[in-house]
Amino acid sequence: MTQEMQDSCLKSWEERERAAESMVPLVGSLYRDRSVEVSVFGRLIVKRNIADILKAHQFVHQIEETELSPLNTLDVIKALTDLPLSPSHIDVGKLFVKYRDQNGGTTLIDFLKQELADACEETESVQQKDVILYGFGRIGRLLARLLCDRTGGGKGDRLRAIVVRKGGGNDLQKRASLLSYDSVHGPFDGIVSIDEETSSLVVNGQQIRVIYSNTPEKIDYTAYGIENATVVDNTGIWRDEDGLSLHLQAKGTSQVLLTAPAKGNIKNIVHGINHSMIRDDDRILSAASCTTNAITPVLKAIHDKFGVINGHVETVHSYTNDQNLIDNYHKGDRRGRSAALNMVLTETGAAKAVGKAMPEMEGKLSGSSVRVPTPNVSIAILSLNLETITDKEAVNNHMRYMALYSDLQKQIDYTNSPEAVSSDFVGSRAAGVFDALATIVNGNHCVLYVWYDNEFGYACQVVRILRQITHAALPVYPVKK
Repeated sequence: MTQEMQDSCLKSWEERERAAESMVPLVGSLYRDRSVEVSVFGRLIVKRNIADILKAHQFVHQIEETELSPLNTLDVIKALTDLPLSPSHIDVGKLFVKYRDQNGGTTLIDFLKQELADACEETESVQQKDVILYGFGRIGRLLARLLCDRTGGGKGDRLRAIVVRKGGGNDLQKRASLLSYDSVHGPFDGIVSIDEETSSLVVNGQQIRVIYSNTPEKIDYTAYGIENATVVDNTGIWRDEDGLSLHLQAKGTSQVLLTAPAKGNIKNIVHGINHSMIRDDDRILSAASCTTNAITPVLKAIHDKFGVINGHVETVHSYTNDQNLIDNYHKGDRRGRSAALNMVLTETGAAKAVGKAMPEMEGKLSGSSVRVPTPNVSIAILSLNLETITDKEAVNNHMRYMALYSDLQKQIDYTNSPEAVSSDFVGSRAAGVFDALATIVNGNHCVLYVWYDNEFGYACQVVRILRQITHAALPVYPVKK
């Protein structure tokens, strides 16, 4: 590479970096002052650093071979600040590509006024909704991080309390530490302090009461100023209607969302697939399991395009707190053996559960699971018999489109990296990440590999349901036509 080429490359980088730096205050102002979220092809850039913004643009170039520069999207963001926008989620990457590819000679501002006409209409402000986390384990703490990260804009959901069993004299300090530091997900990008007098955690200026209780029905949340709250039960202790209804007996609650597969007639929701089933009068809902959330969107995408006759799902799943760290008695088969030392063959209900969210797959899938000695990120291997004869290129092209442009964009991510391994997907916000290079297709049979952060990706799906049932979800632009 000549010196001239090196200088040109560095200059290009500095221009893109400068553009990303200029975005930060504009995006922050749109979010804080107007509750407008900004993304680039589905990747949120609110409260993100310069590198994250540049990576969001690079992602599009890597998998779509479409050049998308921060210099381009910066122009869109600047124009947005001059529009009377109501609370909304705006994808500036898609807007720019659509503007670039249009045939007419419309100016950018006129184009945006047309595309965002509905977003510029005056709407009712988003009402605050109280949220309670019942339990504060792996999923509970990630939900707390996600909810508190939204402080300052999109004020629909506000975490008001967590409910736990009393752990000891320094309980608050330990809860604060576990929220602040995580061995898998790293330190929380926020400020956590303790208010001993009110028994509260103060997270990004938000006071969250820590309530100690062993029985949900005896809690009076109204005594803490909490009303009409949604309880997110992440303990897994109760999974049927009788047990979960205990939360509704407490004063100050109105709904319950379970972060596990529910039993009986409770709706198991996989957001992006069957979230339209949710009704305002639903009192108890389930967010299904992490594996069901990971595989159902991919199955939906494949079934709609190629048709799925039947298949088998094998999950290679990170160990969980349900297993023993060292060999000891366990009521479940094999799970008593050391999780850190063994691959443990076990069952999974995810394949069967797919049918609850996607009835057209009822009875078509079998499933099994192997727990492995990794703390987080799992992979599902889908072996499917299709109605259509196809090839690897067609399958991958379809899944790439689904990851970038479809209504399942938030659920399906896409990678074509030849070096991808499980730790690369820690912190993924998608329900599952389709690994294109691993795809195998032989006639009407295919084998697909789907990575998923079984903690964080699942927690993001739970928040998507939560925002829907609390009416905090924002309209998305540009509208797909």
